[in-house]
Amino acid sequence: MEIRDTGQRRILHCDMDSFFAAVHMRDEPHLREVPLVIGGDPDGRGVVSTANYAAREYGIHSAQPAATAKRLCPHAVFLRPELERYRRESRRIMDIFRDFTEIVEPASLDEAYLEVTGRLGPYGSATAVAEAIRARVREETGLTVSIGVSNSRLVAKIASDWDKPDGLTVVRPARVPEFLAPLPVRKLHGVGPATGEVLSGMGITTVDDLRARSREELAGALGQFGVTLHDFSRGIDPRPVGIPRERKSLGVEDTFQRDIGDLAEMDRRLTAMAGHVAEQLSAKELRGRTITAKVRFPDFRTLTRSQTLERPSQDPEEIAFWACQLLRRTEAGHRPVRLLGVTVSNLEDNAGAPEQFSLFGSQNGL
Repeated sequence: MEIRDTGQRRILHCDMDSFFAAVHMRDEPHLREVPLVIGGDPDGRGVVSTANYAAREYGIHSAQPAATAKRLCPHAVFLRPELERYRRESRRIMDIFRDFTEIVEPASLDEAYLEVTGRLGPYGSATAVAEAIRARVREETGLTVSIGVSNSRLVAKIASDWDKPDGLTVVRPARVPEFLAPLPVRKLHGVGPATGEVLSGMGITTVDDLRARSREELAGALGQFGVTLHDFSRGIDPRPVGIPRERKSLGVEDTFQRDIGDLAEMDRRLTAMAGHVAEQLSAKELRGRTITAKVRFPDFRTLTRSQTLERPSQDPEEIAFWACQLLRRTEAGHRPVRLLGVTVSNLEDNAGAPEQFSLFGSQNGL
């Protein structure tokens, strides 16, 4: 199961298990045996950020309305996120990763890609490095991490989710085609609801189905991304792992399988997106001054509305508040929408910045 091929890349994807919930369960023993949900107000329009595995058995998952989670499991414990607390833990964990390789690319507070090619040191294999990382994380933080090991980012990330929690899945290069073949195409990086719908219309539901189609056919249906998917279906993913370049903005957007006409549902989607953007900002120790909401209507007319804050922020509630307010500066609610997005720009380094005690300061509209 170890990757020993000369010249093969060795990439790890490390993904903490139910990270936010796990921090509370470690520090507050009375929470260890109960369904635990981290997120917004279950009696309002809150959204689930994450849930422990006991809660997931009831069908609770991230980005779900907290009210739905409460209906699914009325006796669950609901806690508001404590991002500064999670950020401190994330720094400890990333420092452990950097003890094994200097090439660590955080993807969020609780996950990172590690390039260990040529950096195996005394361990001799990528598998042994992964085992050592898991042991260090457990011993020094009391938390668990699941790790996928392979020769590409694509396969390593899929593998890290294969045996959660506290799992280690190694996919040797020779096994990559076999490993990918039966997977749903939605498992491939970049395949969201809209692309999944196009592929389904072509009769493509699994990676094996995708692999049977020509590069030209996929390019005709999906443009350049079709070419990328042709490669992904064969385990070809040359994307490097590296320290992320300076970002001018961070954002999330989603194209819906069906147009959304209900304003409350739009607010829920934007709130979930704002939470994801806030997590990215926190992971990269950034704050932003400008919040932008993006709306696309069924006729493909696209609008953006922006708000510049007096102070830079990474507060998910503040980002969500303004995103929802900006939505109301469009025709959304009177017309259905096919896409929504939230972006934070005018980014500033968060290092040494004072904590924000007031949720909303005076603002200057753009």
